[in-house]
Amino acid sequence: MPAEGFKAPGVEDFNIPPIFEGIPVLEWIDKVSIQFILAAVIVYAFYALATKDAKIVPGRLQFAAEKFQGIVRDQIARDNIGPDFRKYVPYLVALFAFILVNNVFGIFPFIQFPSFSHPGMAYALAAITWLIYNYVGIKKQGFGGYVRLMTWPPGVPGWVRIILTPIEFLSNFILRPVTLSLRLFGNMLAGHLLLLVFIFGGEYMLTVADDLVLNVLSPFAFLFAIVMTFFEAFIQVVQAYIFTVLTASYIGASLADEH
Repeated sequence: MPAEGFKAPGVEDFNIPPIFEGIPVLEWIDKVSIQFILAAVIVYAFYALATKDAKIVPGRLQFAAEKFQGIVRDQIARDNIGPDFRKYVPYLVALFAFILVNNVFGIFPFIQFPSFSHPGMAYALAAITWLIYNYVGIKKQGFGGYVRLMTWPPGVPGWVRIILTPIEFLSNFILRPVTLSLRLFGNMLAGHLLLLVFIFGGEYMLTVADDLVLNVLSPFAFLFAIVMTFFEAFIQVVQAYIFTVLTASYIGASLADEH
């Protein structure tokens, strides 16, 4: 079979059919929705078990839970929100853990599909972040004061504000949730698509292509797929961290007295 017979994976490979197709009430149930539910159960179960019998000298599970919570508290919430950071730590911990578990599904055996390669839940999480940082900002600053804080840059000439105010409004009220969700979705989609290209390409070169050169080179495709799997794991952690950091920074900016 000639090399042109290979069909590279594309976006259509991310279309997941519903499990109960044809049953309107249950058509929302597919692999992705089950992964989101499973991730929520895993995060809840992990912290429930870790704190069930908490001790002064923690065991391994309790230590892991406290370490993770400590990273979010000290390196994300405290640094980005400020003095009032403590009340937001539970949400940020849950957010980071939920995104991380769903991202890791992309390389987890027998699942091997990143949940956020479908953008719906990324939009939902970004919308929750949008609601939180706008709510806390309005609650502290008042509606008029908050709008002024977000759209009226201090310390600049009035004529410059005429240009900056629409840009600030667009950035703070519209583009933040859009970029927050698209960054997560785009990285998960692109990373998994790249893995599919090397895995399916290596399989084609080894078992289908009638070309000795391609047969010999096929192990390199599989080797690169392994390397990319480790790189993708790194990206999965980074994207969960970035989403959480940006959420905290948006909350902190809403609570600040001025930019």
